[in-house]
Amino acid sequence: MFDRKIIGQLKVWKESPRRKPLLLRGARQVGKTFAVREFGKSYRYFLEVNFEETVEIHSFFEGSLDPVSISEKLANYFGVKIEAAETLVFFDEVQACPDALRSLRFFYEKLPDVHVVAAGSLLEFALETIPSQAVGRLNSLFLYPVNFEEFLVALGEKGSLKMLRNASVNNPLDLAFHRRLTDAFKLYLIIGGMPEVVQAYCDTRNLRACQEILSDLLVTLRDDFAKYKNRAPTLLLNEVLQSICQQAGAKFKYSSVDRASAVKPIKDALELLVLSGLARKVYHSDARGLPLGAQINPKRFKVILLDVGLHQRILGMDITSLMTAQDFDRINKGSIAEAFVGQEMIAAQSEREPASLYYWHREARNSNAQVDYVINLEEQIIPLEVKAGGKGSMQSIRKFMAERNLSKGFRVSLENYGVLQELHIVPLYGIANYLAR
Repeated sequence: MFDRKIIGQLKVWKESPRRKPLLLRGARQVGKTFAVREFGKSYRYFLEVNFEETVEIHSFFEGSLDPVSISEKLANYFGVKIEAAETLVFFDEVQACPDALRSLRFFYEKLPDVHVVAAGSLLEFALETIPSQAVGRLNSLFLYPVNFEEFLVALGEKGSLKMLRNASVNNPLDLAFHRRLTDAFKLYLIIGGMPEVVQAYCDTRNLRACQEILSDLLVTLRDDFAKYKNRAPTLLLNEVLQSICQQAGAKFKYSSVDRASAVKPIKDALELLVLSGLARKVYHSDARGLPLGAQINPKRFKVILLDVGLHQRILGMDITSLMTAQDFDRINKGSIAEAFVGQEMIAAQSEREPASLYYWHREARNSNAQVDYVINLEEQIIPLEVKAGGKGSMQSIRKFMAERNLSKGFRVSLENYGVLQELHIVPLYGIANYLAR
């Protein structure tokens, strides 16, 4: 498997004097288990407990949650020593044993030198049952699909990545590297960032096989809907998942899911998909000052899917057209490019807290305007407009900048780095790297 940046953050956690038991949070199939196993190689001992596979050990957590007693039982059952700072204890699929999740606070209070990481595919649902004071005794790291830079590393394109990291609006890429990175970006739209699919492509270079794996992943994710059928009908969850991709790039409308259905069941289904990590809301912010999150309208939002590979697979997009298109506006109205930028901006944010995305939209009869994303960069409000091709009007972003008296905005497109008056032109493949720097 290829390297993931999250492993570096896990090593920072290991050395932190303020270390607490860690929750590795993220949607199903984003690579949590692999990351912890790789990280576990830095310890003398590694003890992995899968609570879905080893149901019989649930009894260790019944009654008393004393970590000393629990550690002794686990060490003897698995034949692995549990020593302070020498052993990594990994609770996988911890949501299957809520008492094990509750026990983590006591590891922090009574055995702080024992390193414990917990993860699970439906962890966010289980956390709803844990008192807030217990959650406050835990650290969290958030893991997302493979981003574009990690994808380049997986492909062996370290040279292209080095050139990308050195590029800027004042130092555009050589045309050969720009074309090479643009081709890799188009490939990423087809494959996406789910680790199993990325690995399959690296091993086989077979795009059709990757599409089959994406289809299998969708079946697995939809099978999970049955686990929370008491909170939303499985059929409705599927309809909302489909509608998220169909409405990408526009304000999400419950009526577009099913005009005949009441709003509340659709709203509940969407909230479940967001809680599971499959979807992310992009809230409208008035963006007249910082923080952007203090000026949102919770009733106005867009929604993007977890991964662009899943996005294109759900819509049944023509992957040949994706590879050869010079202008994505002719393919799904360019919304896949906007979804990609949202996914990259999430990956560029801190792994220590949930990511946030904002946009701006003015809905008026004679003055309708929208800016795809609005960000806080170095304590400045920066509007960001995504252009699926290399052309297009920039009226909305310029209106927004004039009204807010802003001096800089980003145009993100298939173009090379450059400057167009007050707008910084950043290629789609380079947005996360540019923001991180």
